[in-house]
Amino acid sequence: MYNKFLCTIVFIGLFLHSYVWGQEIGLPNIVLIYADDLGYGDLGSYGALDIETPNLDKLANEGMRFTNFEVAQAVCSASRAGIMTGTYPNRIGLSGALNPHAIIGLNPSEETLAELVKKAGNYKTALFGKWHLGHHRPFLPLQQGFDEFVGLPYSNDMWKWTYDMHLATPETHARKASYPELPLLQGNTTRAYIKNLEDQAKLTTLYTEEATRFIKENQSGPFLLVVPHSMPHVPLAVSEKFKGKSNQGLYGDVIMEIDWSVGEIIKALDDNELSENTIVIFTSDNGPWLNFGDHAGSAGGLREGKGTSFEGGQRVPCIVKWPAKIPSGTINNNLASTIDFFPTFAEILQVPLPERKIDGVSILELWENKPGARPRETFNYYYQKNALEAIRKDNWKLVFPHVHRTYKGSTLGKEGVNGPTKQAKTDLALYDLRRDPGERYDVQEENPEIVAELSALAKEVRKDLGDDLLGITGENRREPGRIKSN
Repeated sequence: MYNKFLCTIVFIGLFLHSYVWGQEIGLPNIVLIYADDLGYGDLGSYGALDIETPNLDKLANEGMRFTNFEVAQAVCSASRAGIMTGTYPNRIGLSGALNPHAIIGLNPSEETLAELVKKAGNYKTALFGKWHLGHHRPFLPLQQGFDEFVGLPYSNDMWKWTYDMHLATPETHARKASYPELPLLQGNTTRAYIKNLEDQAKLTTLYTEEATRFIKENQSGPFLLVVPHSMPHVPLAVSEKFKGKSNQGLYGDVIMEIDWSVGEIIKALDDNELSENTIVIFTSDNGPWLNFGDHAGSAGGLREGKGTSFEGGQRVPCIVKWPAKIPSGTINNNLASTIDFFPTFAEILQVPLPERKIDGVSILELWENKPGARPRETFNYYYQKNALEAIRKDNWKLVFPHVHRTYKGSTLGKEGVNGPTKQAKTDLALYDLRRDPGERYDVQEENPEIVAELSALAKEVRKDLGDDLLGITGENRREPGRIKSN
């Protein structure tokens, strides 16, 4: 009788503590960190060799590590559009990587993550790092829901500085000569210009210092902090703190500095007693730019890399920590994507989704590690053109005939200069990604019913989004923002 009474008291006590804690914990802070061109095999918890990532490994041990996590498209601007809006980027008229001559950007009529969280309450919002969703004023972060912005408007290689004349191609020099000086922006204005590699080497530290300052100044919360690193996109540069520290050369040094940055941000959360109710996410915008050789990362055995719709281009690391909800040390093998962050945050904050159609699904059930949860069953693969290059359901991936970039058989670059890539054509192929994540063995003949099922799904996708290669317009595509050209 005594034991039964004691158990009842303990249960009631735990219930009341949980209830009160739940009432007091309030709206969560959100910290979203993503690297640029970091590959599936570049972190210790994903099998990296000769690169030490202790802070990210600790994050994985304390949170959830995803093994089937896809970006919206395997290139900078398009991938970031997917993160920021929860849509396939071709739905909103963005693809590829916008350069300094672009006259389009993320349409201000699209709802961003920053605008989403502000519907839940008095969220402070900041982005420190690479934006790359349009460099003209109407498209910059302060016009897209962010209260603060310090960073680059586009990629760190879009500048006048060129490589050694004996190594770089004439085409490289001609393209770079057409670019303006690379600005470091603060808000809507230029704070400084990035003139050399010494300036590039300061970027990771700068973004980290801005992030930790923002956390300290907004410790009463809630806040959304987005840190999209410029690295390890080439040209690689690292501060003196990490120069020569890795056994994998400059690329490894850069990854170690990004790992340090994550550690500093987490320390700032701990120091301000914010960790328990802060969602921390780390991922990458796409896979490695393999033809840069020793200045590129690893796809971890997946096929191809950046700029392709094969798994090496679109499957990336993703680690999520949220002590209030996510069990520590969990691995999730379910299909998920960067476009799923948007609706997941909407569900957590209990705010409505945009009236316009989006493509993400809430993966909160995965974060909570609920048995049998499978919120995303399908995924569409695109690269640059609005053409459906592949479609996936669960672990089956049907690749449609298309011409693609390939790194196979190419001479890799060195010391920051890219080697050439080739073009190849793939025919219709079916891959079982559970048995064959490297997409090497076509099994369509053995599984005609799967080919038929995925082909039928693709027909519906093309009706919705169109397919330029097949001349299908699509019923639900939207336009990017556009300024008048000079």
